[in-house]
Amino acid sequence: MKKLINSADSVVTDALRGLAAAHPDLRVDVKNQFVARASGPRRGKVGLVSGGGSGHEPLHAGFVGYGMLDAACPGEIFTSPVPDQVIAASSAVDGGAGVLHVVKNYTGDVLNFGMAAELCADEGVEVATVVVDDDVAVRDSLYTAGRRGTGATVFVEKIAGAAAEAGAPLAEVRRVAEEVNSRSRSFGVALSACTTPAAGVPTFELGDDEVELGIGIHGEPGRTRSAMRGARELVRVAMDALHEDMPLDGDVLVMVNGMGGTPLIELYVAFAEVAAYLEEKGATLSRNLVGDYITSLDMQGFSVTACLLTPELTRLWDAPVQTPALRWGR
Repeated sequence: MKKLINSADSVVTDALRGLAAAHPDLRVDVKNQFVARASGPRRGKVGLVSGGGSGHEPLHAGFVGYGMLDAACPGEIFTSPVPDQVIAASSAVDGGAGVLHVVKNYTGDVLNFGMAAELCADEGVEVATVVVDDDVAVRDSLYTAGRRGTGATVFVEKIAGAAAEAGAPLAEVRRVAEEVNSRSRSFGVALSACTTPAAGVPTFELGDDEVELGIGIHGEPGRTRSAMRGARELVRVAMDALHEDMPLDGDVLVMVNGMGGTPLIELYVAFAEVAAYLEEKGATLSRNLVGDYITSLDMQGFSVTACLLTPELTRLWDAPVQTPALRWGR
């Protein structure tokens, strides 16, 4: 498998160097393996820190900036960041009002962020945590206790980030983050496997006429494998899974997300089917994102994430944001 890299061992570091060169408003600490706002912490503002394995770009480093994260900790490919990374990032963005850790529900992430939070407290940094667990495809797996954390992470980081930017205290920022998570659901579909740089071969086998329904962002198996179908049918499988778990009504924020190897034209085909489905259910498609936001290297496929909005969440979603991967209002 051809990869545009120098070596599998240096791909994360090399990508961080490229991120630094492309975005001077970010501070990339290569030694401690975290990305932060170059402006540093703002006194009295809650800091938001997230992170996870690399390979899901733009998550998380692409969402560092005004109105979203203060720092992100990229681990190795599909591997949780270590506690030292999280501690260094949390200390770097602490403005005296505490730090919120946004953690996807994977065993390594939960353990390492949990250990880091305890050690931060020992150093006088107050930390609160929200664990994102929005994937309805499976409730337990080899990688999680409960649901996996996927696309809703973007919603949590944006909306909680807006609350923090507006000066909300730590308890309020955490409450908002937890509300977004509780009102969000996701489901993913894979048309092909991804290939990690170290392995050089697909992470699993999927026939030319097969799809995986409910795939995880690391290639974890979903609910079932089935024959390839048209976009309308695949989207309906995903939307039915969301609607069954959380009836879709009122104002809805929807993200149709590419997994890294899906052309944008195909994502718009899928989004058209999502819009038709919501209209059929009597829901209002109030806000949306279409594109690559939480990927799985070069996997072909898509995921759908829906959040039931409230007036408060809508206001915070609309608030200005300026990051490498998401920006409006500034």
